[in-house]
Amino acid sequence: MARPLSPASRQRVTVVTGGSRGIGAATALRLARDGHHLGIGYATDEQAAARTAAVVREAGGEAVTVQVDISEADAVDRLFGTVREALGPVTGLVANAGVSGPLGRFTETSPEVMRRVVDVNVTGTLLCARRALREMSTAYGGSGGAIVNISSSAATLGSPGEYVHYAASKAAVDAMTVGLAKEFSGEGVRVNCVQPGSVLTEMHAKMGDPDRAWKKAGITPAGRPGEPEEIADAVAWLLSDAASYTSGAVLRVAGGL
Repeated sequence: MARPLSPASRQRVTVVTGGSRGIGAATALRLARDGHHLGIGYATDEQAAARTAAVVREAGGEAVTVQVDISEADAVDRLFGTVREALGPVTGLVANAGVSGPLGRFTETSPEVMRRVVDVNVTGTLLCARRALREMSTAYGGSGGAIVNISSSAATLGSPGEYVHYAASKAAVDAMTVGLAKEFSGEGVRVNCVQPGSVLTEMHAKMGDPDRAWKKAGITPAGRPGEPEEIADAVAWLLSDAASYTSGAVLRVAGGL
């Protein structure tokens, strides 16, 4: 079986969804330092996405920003099409975009919140992976590449009393990672996943508890929350040639939790 071209022999062009802030923004900067050009997908905050793009350019990469609701197939197609036209063939995807809804007991979580979480975290991640695979798979004329999905330690902990629906959606991300890795590794695309623990991002405030990351430090063996850059380092390794024999991995980066 012919081995696909190493990304090192061509320009890396990576799409990062949810790239305007937090883990996504840290990952975009880390990848720019590794020589990637970045397609930065964002949901609403155009200014934050522009700031991420500016930092990427300062680090030596090229960047394009695209507003996208990843739960809509047409929007995902537009994201990848725009990135390809502006930066060249896509070689990687970091499927980072996700939502949780407010913290609370499961019985008090509205069906609307549950549906939106599944639409974005499950359907949206599947749609992004599908489009990326059509870009990169050798069966579709691509030259190979890599996908890294962003899951959560909640996928195995269940998050009782906080957001069981979110935990369930991230367990689905883990499952799709394993399945897609088995289906597409023979077509030159590696698929892996990172499971962050509690990380210092704005997501906690959106859930309704800005101090949640530090509250979780008490049950985390490391005794502290993670930094977005620590998650970005794990993603960068999985996208790199150093991980060339790694596919189907679910890498927990959660301070021992």
